[in-house]
Amino acid sequence: MRIGILGLGRIGAFHAETLSGLDAVESLVLTDPFTDAAKSAAERFGGEVVDSPEALLAAGVDGIVVAAATDAHPGLILAGVDAGIPVFCEKPVAKTMAEGVQVLKAVEGTDVPIQIGYNRRFDAGFVAARAAVQSGELGKLHTVRSTTLDPAPPPAGYIAASGGIFRDCSVHDFDIIRWVTGREVVEVYAVGGNRGADYIKEAGDADTTGAILTLDDGTIAVVSNSRHNARGYDVRMEIHGFTDSIAVGLEDKLPLRSVEPGVTFPAGTPHDFFMDRFTAAYRAELTAFTEVVAGTRPSPCTIADALEAGWIADACTLSLHEHRPVTIAEVRTA
Repeated sequence: MRIGILGLGRIGAFHAETLSGLDAVESLVLTDPFTDAAKSAAERFGGEVVDSPEALLAAGVDGIVVAAATDAHPGLILAGVDAGIPVFCEKPVAKTMAEGVQVLKAVEGTDVPIQIGYNRRFDAGFVAARAAVQSGELGKLHTVRSTTLDPAPPPAGYIAASGGIFRDCSVHDFDIIRWVTGREVVEVYAVGGNRGADYIKEAGDADTTGAILTLDDGTIAVVSNSRHNARGYDVRMEIHGFTDSIAVGLEDKLPLRSVEPGVTFPAGTPHDFFMDRFTAAYRAELTAFTEVVAGTRPSPCTIADALEAGWIADACTLSLHEHRPVTIAEVRTA
């Protein structure tokens, strides 16, 4: 099949590399407002460069990958749907939840599949955790802990356009909690502060946060996030039930150092970036998209799924600013 990629920045180029190695993908078509970025990706991974999204959609592509700036996501999703071409779009769906809802309403009733990029759903550990929960082997759940700690903060320009730590970083925890547990979040209480870079505070954002989520069955989920984890990129989940407890990310590259006498685990070199931690998950995610394009599976992460994680992020932002619990119903507009 022939796949088009719109946006060849860091993640777009990474997707180009991944797609170029998939058996199902025969050729790539690339476009970016910065032509040199598209040409560089084409030189490294192969592909035809075109000068606009319109030219890409007219180039006989079977599916498109939207990795452009967030502001462009709604228009490119709708352009793909209007052309009858399956769409993979990096999160978020749109810059605001209101825009995301507009996109959802605009595509209601279409038979053109749309997949949103929440890659943890394709990580082997999280897949196994979901299966364990679904099988009932853990018993009734009581506590979930989810952690995402970045090794260093993004640059100031990224922070200013990110929508805040809950929408940019924690949203991955929110999505995977929903997916692994099969439950919905009904209420949140969030706290946060600034422990490092002044530019994050100046942007009105926090660099270190914690959130307590109440799920619809009474399970409590605790989410921890920070931009300052110098030892490495740390993504983990613990799931505790009345029968058993399991962990995702408890492996030799875990960026923690035990101080227990005689304990050497973990001993590996820590993950230093999300692309390192989730290389296999990204490959599985895009493999799934080729199956969506081929019509052999439905979208594994829909716009509606992405919006649910977004509502949780918005509720946490409101909770942080107003120092109170916030229900998802309070922030939901659709």
